[in-house]
Amino acid sequence: MIGNEEAVLGLLKDVGLLTDDDLFRAQQSAQASGQGSLDCLIKEGRVSQLDVLKAIANTAGMEYVDQIDMVPSDLLQSVPKEIAERYKIFPLFRDGNFLRIAIADPFDFETLDSLPVLLKLELEMVVAPGLEIEKAIAEQYLVIQNLSSQSNGNKVSENSSDHSSEEGDAPIIRLVQTLIIEAYKQKASDIHIEPMEKRMRLRYRIDGEMKEMQDPPKRLQAAIISRIKIMSGMSIAEKRLPQDGRIQIVVGSKQIDLRVSTVPTTHGESIVMRILDKTSLMLGLPELGFLSDDQVVMERILGLADGIFLVTGPTGSGKTTTLYGCLNYLNKPDRKIITVEDPVEYILPGINQVQVHSDIGMTFPAALRSMLRQAPNIIMVGEIRDAETANIAINASLTGHMVFSTLHTNDAPGAVSRLIDMGVQPFLVSSALRAVMAQRLVRKLCPNCKQAYRPSPVELRPLNLQESQVSAANFMHPTGCDNCRGSGHKGRMGIFEMFILNDDIRTMITNKVPTTEIRSRARQLGMKTLREDGVRKVLAGITTIVEVVSATVGDKA
Repeated sequence: MIGNEEAVLGLLKDVGLLTDDDLFRAQQSAQASGQGSLDCLIKEGRVSQLDVLKAIANTAGMEYVDQIDMVPSDLLQSVPKEIAERYKIFPLFRDGNFLRIAIADPFDFETLDSLPVLLKLELEMVVAPGLEIEKAIAEQYLVIQNLSSQSNGNKVSENSSDHSSEEGDAPIIRLVQTLIIEAYKQKASDIHIEPMEKRMRLRYRIDGEMKEMQDPPKRLQAAIISRIKIMSGMSIAEKRLPQDGRIQIVVGSKQIDLRVSTVPTTHGESIVMRILDKTSLMLGLPELGFLSDDQVVMERILGLADGIFLVTGPTGSGKTTTLYGCLNYLNKPDRKIITVEDPVEYILPGINQVQVHSDIGMTFPAALRSMLRQAPNIIMVGEIRDAETANIAINASLTGHMVFSTLHTNDAPGAVSRLIDMGVQPFLVSSALRAVMAQRLVRKLCPNCKQAYRPSPVELRPLNLQESQVSAANFMHPTGCDNCRGSGHKGRMGIFEMFILNDDIRTMITNKVPTTEIRSRARQLGMKTLREDGVRKVLAGITTIVEVVSATVGDKA
């Protein structure tokens, strides 16, 4: 981590982070394991890497930064990639002849002396974690590296993609492929390309969070957008109206499907490419986030012959993935399953999928009416958006069909009032509805680098835990490693609120009892809230307190 270990250990002792006893035991551990004393101290938890870096920075009179944000592409040209990788440095800011850089080891005096000569600039140095610097180098130099072949005269005009040669287009083709492949490798769900006044912003959505990548050059904006539109089967001549399309590319032996959307904005067409990961279709209930008791309840619901099962939550909460997982579980040769979706995102073998086309009259209600004449056992409606769709779905469930759909409500019992507000009669809701499941997504901890810790009373306060639960818990927190690209998290899972209707609840719905009372009664009958389900996953060491609390803000007890 730091070159001059002896100096660092002496410094940590001077500032009170280590004792003579700590140093003695570290030396013994180092002799036994063959590792450095400082590595042993960090591994045993006697001192953290963060404390070490802050102490070093403070002693050296340098500022400490724990995160490196995106920087303009022209700033990266101040430090060639080879020098950044060799000396583990990264440029942060430049003003004329002044350059601010992040370094990993302020005790590497040879580097400190060499850099001003190499860069021919006046330097101000700050300390940052080595892993953060490596991550910034890997991510932010990527696009420049892939565009290097264009620097020798391969200039692309705004109209070049309409009539340039295939040879002239090759760099743009490679660049777009690189953007897609890199997003896939980082397990991003979306690629956002957004034209701004003076830049073309590139962002990936990874585990639900938007991450800025290195911007492509603004001068290539028209060519990049045209290339993506050609790949997705859109008209490159139409720039005033939104368009939708699809892309299929092969990476190695795997085929990647993308759903592409363009929207005209002030500074050009904004493009979002949704990466459709077909592996999510094969997820079982445990992989979706169901613990064993909820899995038993879910399997019982999926075994019902008729009725409606609703999944609720805001946009981006994983409702569609959950429904696809349910259909995959139910997809057997003895069942006929039909879906009506807008749009059809994944092609499911053995299932009849209907695409909504409102412009030609193929709406959700029209598709549903036609579907019922196909004698299905199971129907999935992508979303219940209006009273007509709701009433047809309920009538279908009352005539012997099992109906799955989604609804936008904050909690599970709220689906009852939402259907009634749409115009569905309360007695029909109580007769047809079997269960409602609200869900949110939380990031899972990286299994390779998560570490046990003891949360403070302030952190525990929102969880409303008993002392016995705290003492038996397996609290974990993220640290960051190469496997998770330094984020400490890898993948997402659901937290759920399962609302099961029984005769008591149905009577309350028919009698138009307020939702608050229905929710209170459901809690008495054993319904766990979203936060309570999230807390169980925190106690099991699967996710963090911060993830659950932020995903369940406003959760009702």
